[in-house]
Amino acid sequence: MKLGTKTRYSARAMVDLALNYEDGNGVVTAKEISTRQAVSPKYLEHLLASLRSAGLIRSVRGPKGGHTLTRPPDEINLREIYYVFEGTEGFVECTTSPDLCQRTDGCVTQEVWAQMYEACMEILESTTLEDLARRAREKR
Repeated sequence: MKLGTKTRYSARAMVDLALNYEDGNGVVTAKEISTRQAVSPKYLEHLLASLRSAGLIRSVRGPKGGHTLTRPPDEINLREIYYVFEGTEGFVECTTSPDLCQRTDGCVTQEVWAQMYEACMEILESTTLEDLARRAREKR
């Protein structure tokens, strides 16, 4: 399994927002996130648009505008971010759509791929932005 840069960079941006959340009042500009996370501003804007469309962040207009999380960091997990960019299909199509493969009945690896996907999703689901923000604070 390989995570794309969209997922990885979006997770970093979301942790940045989590570190500045302050009960929904902590607004962070894209420029600040871009600088701190070393992500190009144009690419970050694309990622933020996707996160906004998914309902994970919201934009605040005005001179003190920027972006903030739509929910507290302890209510947003990594699986939600993963789904925005990687989708909800398993690592192998046949694990979520067995009818696509003619070998499903006799395939001995399909179950392993499904178990691997579920184990990864459990880790992503049990890891919140607050968990990652806490780790980031500890590393400082």
